[in-house]
Formats: sequence, structure tokens, C-alpha cells
Amino acid sequence: MATASTYLTFDGLCEEAFAVYKATFGGEFTHLSRFNTIPPSEGYVVSQSDMHKILHIALPIGNTVLMGCDAGDEYGDSLVQGNNFAVSVSTGSKQEAQTIFDKLSQYGQVSQPLADTFWGAYFGSVVDQFGVNWRISFDEKNAVKGTH
Repeated sequence: MATASTYLTFDGLCEEAFAVYKATFGGEFTHLSRFNTIPPSEGYVVSQSDMHKILHIALPIGNTVLMGCDAGDEYGDSLVQGNNFAVSVSTGSKQEAQTIFDKLSQYGQVSQPLADTFWGAYFGSVVDQFGVNWRISFDEKNAVKGTH
């Protein structure tokens, strides 16, 4: 069964913001990775200014998870207050991820096609027909543990 969480995007202030959220809500980060962990690939090189920005961070709050990242340099101009959040959906299977993604993208615009990623998840993002940003993910190791 799918679960939904809030995903926030910042223009270089993610680490600072999440330090405040951690102090506010308590708990520990269950994940923190930086852009410098992205392996080199054809067509994409992490810029020096992005190396220490947050690629992904997760802070459990009650039964939910607040997640976030910094926008890389190539997205900086398109990041605007108001479009800097997404609903992140973690699914129980690859098929469920595909079904949800297909339905949301039917009249929307795919930002990143669903595909296997270097971090081990089947992941994609889409802006639906109403302008809402969605991040759809299936991570087998977390699904097995039940820790979407």
C-alpha cells in the first residue's frame, strides 16, 4: 500500500531548514546524502557549487516523514516559492509505482521518467494536470522492512 509524505525543495538552504525542523520536532535523520554522492554519468557532472548541497534528507515526524533536497544549479532559476514542494509517494511494489505514475502523468508532464536509480529505488517525478509535483518511488529494501 502506498504512503504519502511532503517533499520540500530549497535553493541551498535545505541543511539549515532541516536543522530547524529537527530541533522543532525532535528525532534523527534517517537519511542524509549530498550531491557529491552522485556517480558520474554521461551528460551530467555535479558542479563544484553543488557538491555539498543536500541531495536527499529524511526526518520522521510521528507516522510521516518530512523529506527535502536542494535544487541543483541547473534548476535554480525554475525554483520559485510555491512550486518548491512535492507529494512523495512510496509504493509497495514496482507495479503500483507504475500504475500511480501512469495515472498522474496521463494529462500531466513527466519531469523524470520512472527508472531504476543509483540509490536503488525505482523512481520518477511528474507534474499532474493541476500543477502538483509528485515523486513516485518503490524501494524494495525499504518495502521489505516496511519503512517507506
